[in-house]
Amino acid sequence: MTMSPEVTARPVIHRAGAEQAADLAAIHADAFRFGDNWSCDVFSLQIALPNVIALSDGGDGLVLVRVAGDESEILTLAVRNTARRRGLGTELLKEAIVHAAAAGAHVMFLEVSIKNTAAQGLYAQLGFRRVGLRRRYYSDGTDAVVMRLDFNDDTAPFDS
Repeated sequence: MTMSPEVTARPVIHRAGAEQAADLAAIHADAFRFGDNWSCDVFSLQIALPNVIALSDGGDGLVLVRVAGDESEILTLAVRNTARRRGLGTELLKEAIVHAAAAGAHVMFLEVSIKNTAAQGLYAQLGFRRVGLRRRYYSDGTDAVVMRLDFNDDTAPFDS
């Protein structure tokens, strides 16, 4: 008997509002260790800002992006531990790029732990390149790699 590979449906990503702050905080708490996770209040405050876009699949992942002029920045990207390695992070990031480009951004920045090679690989696959290093950026003293994506016809908007 031949086993067929598991087919994973493409996640439905939607804009998240302040009423979902508790759900976003729960996802974030599952994805990040205590002390690095954001509270419900932090999500509420961020989502209330006019230039912040919150996106989620409704239960397993989220991304917040801030747009300022022609630049954008990933504030946080989180996927529950049980939902990793299924493409959700990629889909969330692609959708964030689409929304940022629609809001007028031409470039996107992000910081990622120097220890998080899986995330660095994901970002590199989507065209981000390393442009700097922030020493002792995280609460545990870990450095952050600064990455940049310039939007062009090959990167944004994605077919979503």
